[in-house]
Amino acid sequence: MKSLCRSGLRTVAVVAAVLTIAVASTWLGPSSGIAVAQDPQFTTDFRLEDCEFVARGANPYFILRPGYQLVFEGQEDGQTIRLVITVLRETKQIFLPDVGVVTTRVVEERESVDGELVEVSRNFFAICTKTGDVFYFGERVNIFNPDGTVSHEGSWRAGVGDAVPGMIMPGTFLLGARYVQEQAPDVAMDRSEHVAMGLEVNTTAGRFEKCVQVRETTPLEPGAVGVKTYCPGVGLVSDGVLQLVEFGFPGASGAAK
Repeated sequence: MKSLCRSGLRTVAVVAAVLTIAVASTWLGPSSGIAVAQDPQFTTDFRLEDCEFVARGANPYFILRPGYQLVFEGQEDGQTIRLVITVLRETKQIFLPDVGVVTTRVVEERESVDGELVEVSRNFFAICTKTGDVFYFGERVNIFNPDGTVSHEGSWRAGVGDAVPGMIMPGTFLLGARYVQEQAPDVAMDRSEHVAMGLEVNTTAGRFEKCVQVRETTPLEPGAVGVKTYCPGVGLVSDGVLQLVEFGFPGASGAAK
């Protein structure tokens, strides 16, 4: 999971040095609907039938407002990576047998390496109004190979085959919580663990406080680990080697940084 929700995890050996961990002793919001187990298992059942879903809005660490954009840059193996994540004005309807039709928000990710576009993915999210939890309903992936072919590896959609929604970010961040982000057997099975809170983060885009950190793994790639940091009112600010350089609503006066 190199960006918000890509299936392939980048192996991370060292957490970015820009993070300064502070002691956090307060909860960050009202109780979430997540059942946090006392064992190392990951939550897979989110009682989606109890949710009313909306395709627009935000929780403290994940923004689904059309036009909102995050821009990341980083270096890896001598190459410059640029990732642009944009909340589109487009929605997609997804049918779930036990829930019905859910209108999801489309979030586009465009990744380039040394200025050449290598991947575009369209991800589908919706917010449970009861808890503020943001759920992940799938993605359509286009990977542009050097030989000119296009691969769709990692694509999945809830309601197709055995795939069901996962959670991308709960409305309340509970330290130690574990849950699945993607539930598409043998295709996309990313999972998340909350490992830190109360962080201060410095990037080119600014200085952020009260940030949280998640550790991502997948049974499809044993040993692969991804580390992401999210900050309130902004969203994702750090993903492995990628650091936030711009955020906001491009074209809106004073909104983008």
